[in-house]
Amino acid sequence: MTLTIETLGGRGDGIAAHRLEDGTPVSVFVPGTMPGDRADVRLGAHRRFGVEGSLVRLVMPSPDRRRPPCAVFGMCGGCQLQFLDDTCYAAFLADRVRDTLQHQGISGVPVRAAAVSPPASRRRISLKAEGRDEGVRLGFNARGSHRLVDITACPVARDSLVALFPGLRDTLAVLLAGRGRAGIILTATDSGMDVLLDMDRAATLQDRDILTDWAGTNDIAALHWRDRGLMDPILIRRQPVMRFDGVPSALPPGGFLQATAEGERALRDAVLSAVEGSRRIVDLFAGIGTFSLPLARGRAVLAVEGDGAAVTALRGAAGAAASTHRLTVEHRDLFRRPLTADVLARFDAVVLDPPRAGAAAQVAELSAGTVPRVVSVSCNPATFARDARILIDSGYHLHWVQPVGQFLWSSHVELVGLFLR
Repeated sequence: MTLTIETLGGRGDGIAAHRLEDGTPVSVFVPGTMPGDRADVRLGAHRRFGVEGSLVRLVMPSPDRRRPPCAVFGMCGGCQLQFLDDTCYAAFLADRVRDTLQHQGISGVPVRAAAVSPPASRRRISLKAEGRDEGVRLGFNARGSHRLVDITACPVARDSLVALFPGLRDTLAVLLAGRGRAGIILTATDSGMDVLLDMDRAATLQDRDILTDWAGTNDIAALHWRDRGLMDPILIRRQPVMRFDGVPSALPPGGFLQATAEGERALRDAVLSAVEGSRRIVDLFAGIGTFSLPLARGRAVLAVEGDGAAVTALRGAAGAAASTHRLTVEHRDLFRRPLTADVLARFDAVVLDPPRAGAAAQVAELSAGTVPRVVSVSCNPATFARDARILIDSGYHLHWVQPVGQFLWSSHVELVGLFLR
């Protein structure tokens, strides 16, 4: 059947209105389409909010559709919205935030224009490798599948990451010996390239020699081998660090960082503007100091983090910057032991940057307290909206939301929201 796509869903699928044979109105979700497309569609299984559809052919493309820049678009599972032009993509991210808030009954909130990172800006990528008799497949999984799509380039990754692909492929061909799979995390840190290999066996002496040679040829700063959770440092020529407000903070192997420098800057600037005028700030889920260190210049900041390696890194950074930054670090599991309302009352502002699941226990304490300013940073609009509902019901007002698109051409969006009491 031929349908006209009217909007995009939260996962980036085009949505068309349709009536079933019995007259029931349904939404049809069609991956690979966008508003304005007229397309032949094959209906599939029912899902929670409608019916799955598969694109047979484009009868008439949207005038806003563009040619995807990636050679493996449609096969690789990432960057599924490459056919959106820049304006449409930024609007989709902002609309996704707005729609998610509305699902929680939150409307009328100013949602700013999305800050979108450019191509070739991703400073960390997670690759998969598969050993075969004819060599190694190196790339990403296909959408909804464990099938590996082999790549030789990636338009969202930094050039310095892509430049490692040929030598990495040759090295993995020896390590995998025509069999097995591996995971590879490449991170361009401020002190050089950090490499983490996920393997299903311990490293041999021969593996170490091969990897040391490859690392030396490519000026790799650090390389770790992770065998079913056990971290084995193969080589550390320089400590991987990230600089926040000019202060170096050590990045643990596989430790969290923002995906792009541009996205980090957009989030940081939004946070700093949101706490303007505050003098005593607590930064919850502080990581290695993405926000804590910039906040601590001229302000008293308590940084709270549950991961031990991140706490060690942040304490080292705080000590090195003691003459310019007023930063105290506390090791605390905020899921099991959230800061209580009476402790939070000592601060002018709270910055909250939890994992995707949100921070329900901590938000409950915030809603019971009197902190005048809460700045919520989130990588999941759904849990942000859930927690926003709790804060609003307790007397807070959501003043604005800033969407940030670090994962270019995907449906993933991060955001900063300012709550005032």
